[in-house]
Amino acid sequence: MPDTEPTPLQFAYWVPNVSGGLVVSDIEQRTDWSYDYNRRLAVLAENNGFDYALSQVRYMASYGAAYQHESTSFSLALLLATERLKVIAAVHPGLWHPAVLAKLIATADHISGGRAAVNVVSGWFKGEFTALGEPWLEHDERYRRSEEFIRVLRASWTTDDAQFAGDFYRLRGFDLKPKPLSGPDRPHPEIFQGGNSTAARAMAGRVSDWYFSNGKDYDGVSEQVAEVGAAAGAHGRRVRFGLNGFLIARDTEAEARETLREIVAKANPEAVAGFRDAVTQAGGSTGDGRGMWADSSFEDLVQYNDGFRTKLIGTPEQIATRLVEYRRRGVDLALLGFLHYHEEVEYFGTHVLPIVRALEADADRGAGVPEPVTR
Repeated sequence: MPDTEPTPLQFAYWVPNVSGGLVVSDIEQRTDWSYDYNRRLAVLAENNGFDYALSQVRYMASYGAAYQHESTSFSLALLLATERLKVIAAVHPGLWHPAVLAKLIATADHISGGRAAVNVVSGWFKGEFTALGEPWLEHDERYRRSEEFIRVLRASWTTDDAQFAGDFYRLRGFDLKPKPLSGPDRPHPEIFQGGNSTAARAMAGRVSDWYFSNGKDYDGVSEQVAEVGAAAGAHGRRVRFGLNGFLIARDTEAEARETLREIVAKANPEAVAGFRDAVTQAGGSTGDGRGMWADSSFEDLVQYNDGFRTKLIGTPEQIATRLVEYRRRGVDLALLGFLHYHEEVEYFGTHVLPIVRALEADADRGAGVPEPVTR
């Protein structure tokens, strides 16, 4: 649920550390997966209102993403290139031991002055696990493993002589030193998780600091915020909510919608089909059909985390109004992707963010905000 005292909406961006950009399309994308490009992007982002960056995790080629940089090392490099930006490294349980990862993140946290974070991804790409000779677990078992993974992370970071006895992981007097940096509002590096299923929502309520949702419209967000909030409240906790969106801000609505039309028109059908085949088992493997991508259309899958569904497409005023409405519904963080990162991150900071802040101030004074765009 939203805080009693409203806080400004925060912003994160998807780090393009994987080739192919953020859409599965043959449209021109002035975005590059190299470190030099991403180093300059990170500095640009932190100077244009972004609080977080999320490094993607891929270990081998898939659905048109031929090349990828490893997420934890890339995240550390971005931390070293910036001063304020918090960088979230996505990781897979099953390919890491959580206490080993806890050590790596603790070191990154000291080097960066307390800006390291982790996103625990339960996994949908079966091919990576089988190629590495690792077992592929049934859907809810993957989330059970992720919950143990997070519990081990937190125990390693916050206790001496850590003990844990689970079905997937065990600690017998593990004493990690130095611990990561801590403070009253951040006792350890922040723990994010993704998901959409019933198992993901319940797990977030029990153990995670942040819950990332795939792209959603207003009703979809409200439903997830309510359910995750209730799950957390049952354990005396609060989980903050992040929403994925692909942002196309242009001077006119017609320009923005033409860009979306061109992205979809130039979608790579083979790559989209390959992605769809890879994720079908993830979205459809839950008993109640609420897994990620369970109801995604071809157009949704062109942005591979349903980012078009959030409808951040239009003029700066239209997008800002929509973002503030998502905030009103309980979203704490907007996780954004772009077509041409350098230009569009700067455009966001110059043209969209000031309107967001002005609308937030009006809303917090009780002045209200314009009616949200509903289409």
